[in-house]
Amino acid sequence: MTKIHELDTPIVLVDLDRVEANLKRAQDYANAHGVKLRPHIKTHKLPQFAKRQMELGAIGITCQKIGEAEVMADAGITDIFLPYNILGAPKLKRLLALARRASIKVIADSVTTIDGYSKTFAASGVILPVLVECDTGGGRVGVQTPEQALALAKHIAGSEGLRFAGLMTYPAKGMAAQANAWLERATALLKDAGLPPETVSTGGTPDLWRSGENRAATEYRPGTYIYLDRFQVQEGVGSFEDCALTVLATVVSRPTDNRAVLDTGSKSLTSDTLGLQGFGRIVEYPDAVIASLSEEHGVVDLTNSKAKPEVSEMVRIIPNHVCPVTNLFDEVTFVRGDEVVGTAAVAARGKVA
Repeated sequence: MTKIHELDTPIVLVDLDRVEANLKRAQDYANAHGVKLRPHIKTHKLPQFAKRQMELGAIGITCQKIGEAEVMADAGITDIFLPYNILGAPKLKRLLALARRASIKVIADSVTTIDGYSKTFAASGVILPVLVECDTGGGRVGVQTPEQALALAKHIAGSEGLRFAGLMTYPAKGMAAQANAWLERATALLKDAGLPPETVSTGGTPDLWRSGENRAATEYRPGTYIYLDRFQVQEGVGSFEDCALTVLATVVSRPTDNRAVLDTGSKSLTSDTLGLQGFGRIVEYPDAVIASLSEEHGVVDLTNSKAKPEVSEMVRIIPNHVCPVTNLFDEVTFVRGDEVVGTAAVAARGKVA
C-alpha cells in the first residue's frame, strides 16, 4: 500500500473517513431539523461524492454552471438546480438539451433572463421551472425587494414554456434571520397573489448549523461542508481535525532561518485570504505563516514557529478556501490515515461556462 510520503508534490489529498463523517453529520442535523439538503457540488466536482450525498438523503444537487450540470447528468444524476442567470443563445441551447434528459430548475432576477428562457422553451415541449433569485442582504445578484420578486414571479407564470417554481437566495453569512424575514414577506405576497412558491431555497456552509432556523426555506444548499477549510473552521462549522482536503507540499528551500519555500504557489493554493493571515494553515507547523505566493512558490514565515521544517520535508496545507483549490488540480488522491487508497479525476474541473 502506497504511503503519503511516497507521493509526488504538489498534490491534493482527500481523507475519505473525514468526508464521510462531514456528510453524515450534516445530513443527521438536517434530518433532525426537518431540513432538505441540496448540496452544491462546486466544492468537490466529483460525481461519486454527489451520488454519496444523495444516498445519505440529499434531495438533489446544486451546480453553479451548465458545464458542471452536464458532467453530473452524464454520470446519471437527474435532479439538478442551476442557481445562475443563464443568458445567450449557446448556453440556452445547452440548457434545453440538458432539460431533455434531467430534471432542471434555474433562476432569474430580470425580465431579460426570463424572456430568454421562454423564447428557448416555448415550442420545445419542455416546461422549465424558474425560481426568482432574491438579494436578502448578500449584495450580489437578485431582486432587491419582495415586491420585485412578486413582479418577476408573475412574469414567469405568464411566460410560455416556463413555470414559476419559487424563490432562491444566498444570504451573507450571519444574516440568516434577515434572509428568513425577507423570504417570509415575499412568500406571503406570492400566496396572496395565488402564486405560492413550491420551493424556497437558501444556503451557505457558514450558517449550516443554523439552517433549522430558516422557517421560510424548504431546502438548504451547503457546499464546503464536505471538505471544510480554514475559513469554515474560523466560522465554527468544524475543527481542523474535520478538514478532509489538504494540499501536500514539499519544502524546496530554506534560504534563511526564518524563511521556508514550498512548491505550492498560486497555481496550487487559492489566493483568497478571506480575512485570514496567510494563504493556508500548515498542519505540522501551525504557527508558521504562508506569507506570500508567486506562481510556483509559497513563501513561509517561520518567525513565530519554534519548530522549523527542513529542505525536502513534506507538509500538508489546509487551504483558506477549498473550492478554488479543487478547480486547480486534474485529480485528487484519496487517503485513509497515511495510506493512499485511490485517485479520481476532478470530472467537473474547469467547467466555468
